[in-house]
Amino acid sequence: MAGSPVTPTAARSTHRALVLLVAAVALAAALELALGLGPAELPWETSLFVLVAGIYLGAGILAWWWRPSNQLGAIMVVGCLSVLNAGLALTALPVLVAAGTVGATVILAVMVHLLHAFPSGRIRSRVSRWTVIAGYTVSLVLQAPQYLFAPAPPPYHLLAVADRPALAAAGTVVQAAVGAVVMVVTTVILVHRLRGADLPRRRVLAPLYTYGVVAVLFIPVSANLVRPVLGLSPEAVGATQLAVIGGVPLAFCLGLLRGGFARTGEVEELGAWLGGTGTARTTLTEALARTLGDPTLLVAFWVPDEQRYVDADGHPVRLPLVGGERAAVEVRVEQRRVGAIIYDATLLADPEPVRAAGRVVALAVDRERLTAQLRSSERALRESRERLVEAGDRERRQIAQDLHDGVQAQLVVLALDAQRIAADPAATPSTVEAATRLRTGIDDAAGEVRRFVHGVMPAPLLERGLSAATEDLVDRLPLPTHLELDVTERTVPPAVESTAYFILTEALANAVRHARANQLWVRLAVNDGRLEVEVGDDGVGGAHPGHGLGLRGLADRVDVLGGELRLDSPPGRGTRLSAELPCAS
Repeated sequence: MAGSPVTPTAARSTHRALVLLVAAVALAAALELALGLGPAELPWETSLFVLVAGIYLGAGILAWWWRPSNQLGAIMVVGCLSVLNAGLALTALPVLVAAGTVGATVILAVMVHLLHAFPSGRIRSRVSRWTVIAGYTVSLVLQAPQYLFAPAPPPYHLLAVADRPALAAAGTVVQAAVGAVVMVVTTVILVHRLRGADLPRRRVLAPLYTYGVVAVLFIPVSANLVRPVLGLSPEAVGATQLAVIGGVPLAFCLGLLRGGFARTGEVEELGAWLGGTGTARTTLTEALARTLGDPTLLVAFWVPDEQRYVDADGHPVRLPLVGGERAAVEVRVEQRRVGAIIYDATLLADPEPVRAAGRVVALAVDRERLTAQLRSSERALRESRERLVEAGDRERRQIAQDLHDGVQAQLVVLALDAQRIAADPAATPSTVEAATRLRTGIDDAAGEVRRFVHGVMPAPLLERGLSAATEDLVDRLPLPTHLELDVTERTVPPAVESTAYFILTEALANAVRHARANQLWVRLAVNDGRLEVEVGDDGVGGAHPGHGLGLRGLADRVDVLGGELRLDSPPGRGTRLSAELPCAS
């Protein structure tokens, strides 16, 4: 009996925490508006800061809800707080102005952090980690000379310790130079990631990375180059910068939603899945993919007898190499290896959530491992039978070819010799009679060899392929036959080709001998990688698949190749024998 929907405790706690976070940030934004709208010369500036902060907050909450185990949402919320903090510089309170001045460019470091952390939310390499640290250093430490040594009117003078314009200018140059290095390294890392990504992921990441890099570079470039060249006011430049900054979280959320980065659940949801029953229950792989937010996730099952991993259908699976974009975590039950979870390491940089999920479902993996092991054994048996059929066909073809090129050719030569002796003017009547009898005997033997070769592997099939052999077979039938051919020889493997021909010969022979039909029809066609064979008649019907060894043998052969054989023969309404054979070699 299916249980009622379960809302995990961790999920409820996360939702409550997000609601409280939104309430706290909304309160802080309201206070900033109240403090900034009055004294500001341009009240809309404060409103714009609050609006951009709200965009970061909304995007962060969405990302946090969509992927609770991902840190992108938290980083965006930090971006929201940094924008609100920068907006404090527009208030009249010196302490708040000082706080806003110190953190005025932290949002640029947050944007760099987002670029390096997307899509997993974690920094994946040591170079990226040091680059992000350098970004925050540029925004916080190297920002200091601008407010410590530059002259500023009240209330911006609170942090000034000396009037040293030259030192402030030197600090600005150092900040710009180090910031440029940070962006160059960031760009190189992102380009390297793009080159290693598959095409669908690249289509999502390329515009996102491009916009993020351009947005970070736009802030210093617009202030130091665009403004003097175009003669824009500081207010216009500031508004443009805020608009560009506000587009960053929207771009990242769009990438999360359309880039195949599925919403994650909580590990507790796996417990609800394990306790569920019913036909609507998802598979183990689907449940893990939903919980971890990786639609490409694959569960591999360990087969001890074969010392390899297989998937749920019994196909062999190779674990990814360490350090690549795909990673694997082993699943064990009492130190016994039962499977592995293969996942996208670009989405899940930390393997610990995968290990935790694996511990929860370990017993379920062990149960499904037995099913996968059985399917693997069945698949191995089927492949072994297919190899036997293919080997038998190769031998039949070789025997037929040897008889045709060897014994049959020698009989032809002997027949010509006997004919030449019989036609020799110097031969006596007894010699002519003996040579004629010899020629007749040789012709009879050659006919027997031809019939034997045809039974082993028909010459038209051997020499010209399935289509030509079918046409030859239909031409020799004593009944009117409609033939429909849509077969490209290159698409049909030899074992399938010979099986299809044997089906035709058996079905047509039965129709001619037993059906009392007036006409026949034959169809051969390849559709969706499968060869369709159909033989029908308008005879008396009533045929049964259990009658005769021919149909039973054909059914076994078709089953070995992974095909289907169907007989439809209602009494008085004719007979239709059809088969579908896979053409994959």
